[in-house]
Amino acid sequence: MSKGRVLRWLAALIALAGPAAAVECRSVEHAGQAFTVCEVDAGREELRLFLTDEQSGKPLASFGNVDAALAPGGERLDFAMNGGMYHTDRRPVGLYVEHGQARAPLVTSAGPGNFGMLPNGVFCIREGRADVIETLRYEREAPGCRAATQSGPMLVIDGALHPRFLPDSDSRYVRNGVGTSGDGRRAVFAISEGPVTFHEFGTLFRDVLKVPQALYFDGNISRLYAPGIGRHDGGFPMGPIVGVVGRMPN
Repeated sequence: MSKGRVLRWLAALIALAGPAAAVECRSVEHAGQAFTVCEVDAGREELRLFLTDEQSGKPLASFGNVDAALAPGGERLDFAMNGGMYHTDRRPVGLYVEHGQARAPLVTSAGPGNFGMLPNGVFCIREGRADVIETLRYEREAPGCRAATQSGPMLVIDGALHPRFLPDSDSRYVRNGVGTSGDGRRAVFAISEGPVTFHEFGTLFRDVLKVPQALYFDGNISRLYAPGIGRHDGGFPMGPIVGVVGRMPN
């Protein structure tokens, strides 16, 4: 077969296969625990944060509501997970930015609960990249995120595990979070399939996913929307939601 025919044959196969999935999800085993890991190319895909309906001002609170809100504009939700801690009325606990406007302020002090277990951090979405940034560094550098959500604790800081994570901890919850590469192109989201410790979850990002920065989003209420693998978690109404937005087919 000539080189030209081979190239045409490969092009036809690619066309039949359709476009590459916006988000690649897979199962990962680590420390005797199962996780679902979804990777996003932040330089190519459109990452957004969602909190309230633009018309009513009411909390969106679910993946289905986010998808429905996108539909009139010819968009769809290709991937999502809960994206940070929130109060009972769905207000974010820490910094929250949408469309470049801060809707909740940065919190820099220590406090009760996981959020206040410093260092905590910010997931920052900018043009062509996404980064997990430790909170005090975020305050110093003011990176100008078009979208951002604060949560805590940090799981991995500059390649090191959070200093308060203990291998023999008995605190176990279903947990979810995100890690980012040094160049900001790779955003790796993970959720445990069963209750795990902070140590098990943090070492997943450090040792298996190999990201230098990683941030805990939440535990117990952790949810994932990944239609590519047929997953749509329901349950508790959520506060901030992070997702990848795609276009509906014509």
